[in-house]
Amino acid sequence: MHAGILVAVLAYEVLCIIGIGLYLQRQREGAAGEFLLASRDMSTPVVAITLALTVLGTPHIFGVFEMSYGIGAIAIWFPLAHVVLLVVASLTTGRWVRRLEVTTMPELLARMYGEGPRLLIACVMAGMVWGILTLESQGIGLVFSILTGITPQVGAVVGGLFGVLYVVLAGMKEVGWVNVINCVVMYAGIIVATAWLTFELPGGWGAVSAFYAAEPWKLSILGTPDLLFTFALGTVLSVVFTQSVSQQLMQPAMSAESEGAIRRSLWISAPANGLWGAFVVSIGMAARAHPQFGALGPKVAANAMLVELLPWWLVAWILATFLGAILSSFAMAVMAPATIFAVDIYKNLFDPSADEARITKVTRIAILVLSVPAVLVAAYLPPVIEAINWLFAWLTPVFWLILFGLFWKRSNVAATVTLIVAWGLNSLWSFTPLASMIGMAGVPNVYVTLAVSLVVGGALTAMLDGKPGLLREARA
Repeated sequence: MHAGILVAVLAYEVLCIIGIGLYLQRQREGAAGEFLLASRDMSTPVVAITLALTVLGTPHIFGVFEMSYGIGAIAIWFPLAHVVLLVVASLTTGRWVRRLEVTTMPELLARMYGEGPRLLIACVMAGMVWGILTLESQGIGLVFSILTGITPQVGAVVGGLFGVLYVVLAGMKEVGWVNVINCVVMYAGIIVATAWLTFELPGGWGAVSAFYAAEPWKLSILGTPDLLFTFALGTVLSVVFTQSVSQQLMQPAMSAESEGAIRRSLWISAPANGLWGAFVVSIGMAARAHPQFGALGPKVAANAMLVELLPWWLVAWILATFLGAILSSFAMAVMAPATIFAVDIYKNLFDPSADEARITKVTRIAILVLSVPAVLVAAYLPPVIEAINWLFAWLTPVFWLILFGLFWKRSNVAATVTLIVAWGLNSLWSFTPLASMIGMAGVPNVYVTLAVSLVVGGALTAMLDGKPGLLREARA
């Protein structure tokens, strides 16, 4: 690989991440809530871009490359699902957590259902987000492997150092401002790269269309009825019901200067996240259509095409774009479980009197500790989209318990039983032949946890005694 590419990408990341981090650290270190929540004063543009980039990482790049290689244009439903997610988060859950001024999602559950559900959700949510962290580490490893020729395992370790620096110096405020810069660079890079490919692709985009003439369903975003039900709809449900209550996405919302800032952020966050998918799906499908790249397989085809057909300076730009997008998600994927550990485990159980400085120190240590195993296992993961949809199924019942607990009724017993049944069945669906035995092989996990949430959670909440919903009670 051209040495100039590596130098250019590393120089950009170092100047952007370390420069902003050190500047912000000197400016306001120690202010109330500064490290975890940016003192709850992030403006609309910063909140919007951080929401958009928090859920735009490895799955949106290498995951969509892999998926579009196999199933074509219907792969765009993964990025489209995140547009729906950002609508839901900006108009509902993000505003609710900001209004209630919580620091973590388990803390919100504790207000509604007590300490038992809080600990259950803290452990599962931290684990789920850490699973996403391993996927982001996989993407970082691939970028550095392309840049240098080193193995993805070594690349994940090297890139992980940048991911830690992204957040550990100045916390949430650093993440926000680095995201703003990265967003501009990202979109400029992906637009220029796609336009350049128009002139460099053998046979142009017409050759791509001709390649798929034998399988025209791959050119339709509706795909086949089976894919529409299992992949498209399943992805929308799993993304919306999980990420809209995940600490990873809600922490930027908790950091906003007001509810209004979150509501207004929708007009920036949704387009900034959603438009990305059109470019990435197009690149992935183009790579599959050309034999010299398609023969390399789903994990390599699109990357090889970009390196082969683009000039070195544009390769540097697009890889810096990819790395910036992945690092933004990596930062929040490590920040979220570290925050849960510091607030819901360390402070809640072991040191209730811990001050701001102590919590910041514990969070920084947790960031470092969580990053090490994530980068070590990154190269041994399954296909990205399949893995992330499995992870997302775990928080579906949490979405409905929050909805019940805010606006309907709060029953500790109903909440606990619903969580245990949903998570138990989710595990059986994944690790036993249960789905095949009952003739439902291929049905996504999210349908299982959604059914339990509505049937078991709804029925128990209706039948058992409980307190009025938290926001309903506050209005009374």
